[in-house]
Amino acid sequence: MSNREAASRMRFSDIIRLSVLQLRVNPLRTAATLLGIVVSVGFLVAVVAIIQGMNAYVKENIADAMIGMNTFQVRRLPISLGLFTDDEFSLLRRRPRVDERDADAVAKALPDAQAIALQSGWPTPQADVVWRDRSLGSVLVFGVTEGYQTVQDYRFTDGRPLNELDVRERRPVIVIGSDVALNLFQGASPINQDVRIMGQRFTIIGVVAPKGRVLGQSFDGFVLMPISSFESIYGLRQNSTISVKMREAGEVAPAMGRAQEAMRLARRLRPSERDNFDIGTGEAFVEFWTQLTKVLFAVVPAVVAIGILVGGIVIMNIMLMAVTERTHEIGLRKAVGATSTDVRRQFLAEAIALAFSGGVLGVIAGWGLSALITTFSPLPAVVSPWSVALALSLGATIGVAFGVYPASRAAKLDPITAMRAET
Repeated sequence: MSNREAASRMRFSDIIRLSVLQLRVNPLRTAATLLGIVVSVGFLVAVVAIIQGMNAYVKENIADAMIGMNTFQVRRLPISLGLFTDDEFSLLRRRPRVDERDADAVAKALPDAQAIALQSGWPTPQADVVWRDRSLGSVLVFGVTEGYQTVQDYRFTDGRPLNELDVRERRPVIVIGSDVALNLFQGASPINQDVRIMGQRFTIIGVVAPKGRVLGQSFDGFVLMPISSFESIYGLRQNSTISVKMREAGEVAPAMGRAQEAMRLARRLRPSERDNFDIGTGEAFVEFWTQLTKVLFAVVPAVVAIGILVGGIVIMNIMLMAVTERTHEIGLRKAVGATSTDVRRQFLAEAIALAFSGGVLGVIAGWGLSALITTFSPLPAVVSPWSVALALSLGATIGVAFGVYPASRAAKLDPITAMRAET
């Protein structure tokens, strides 16, 4: 290694050492300078962690809990209504409701299905369930046919499920979720107990085993009643849904094709006419959620960019102030042989060190916030390596972008004039 190369390497090590030293000389100023970048980068890491965690959670839990891996639905309206324009939504609203005749047509086309159910759709009504002198409010009430319980993989801890005769004869019977049984009956057996819903008497015939919670939302606070009984209380629902459960996930796609053909025949649609119904799986909900998070991903960079821009401006102002305060030092260094390039590198390195330190602290803050959210809330958060890399890259880039001008200004100082400056 030549003496020149060794000197160059020493100068580089001195630059790094002096840059770190300058950060430690004025800790309060350094903290104030870094605040904007720390907050912005921390926000970026935490929001990306939450969104990506939610995406994985929706795919693995919510979509499967709502519909299931080997299940699809025939609906009047698509899940992703929020992605349509007003004109498109106006056309969707004119679609006819999904009814018993549609369910029968689908059932005839899919004799190999494990279960086919018709259920009351959105908006799901909530009601008070009254037993003796006790009342439980905000209980979700679903009107269903017999197959719904198979579609949802319900297991019963007590009693029996609804059957075809209950639906056909419009019997005043219900099945309840485990939360309703626990909170309303508090240890007493609910089976054959009479409760009142919307002023009408119903007899409890079954209790569904717990399904658990997702994002703090219980899947056990519900009442199932025959859809015929449901409609006598709440009327016909515009958004009833047909759920079809196949025996294997690989059977879903061809079954959806047969169901679509059966629906078109039942509704006498011409080949040139578009479907006036929607068929989808749990992936449709995942796709809808992904579209929503894309909007967030579009907004987050803009918010982060504003914060980092402000942080960069602060860094530039602090560096200009440092150039003014250290004018005598710059003159002295040039007098003993430092070149303009050496001075430029020194101040540029200090700006990069400031911004990069802000990026590191921001990553730590974002990581910590994500951990707190995961620990103390039902929201999952998964820190992504690419968001960490992006945050650190942003810090270094901001340091370069906003450190060039102060560094150039320091490099252009005349050594004689700088030496005469007040120390």
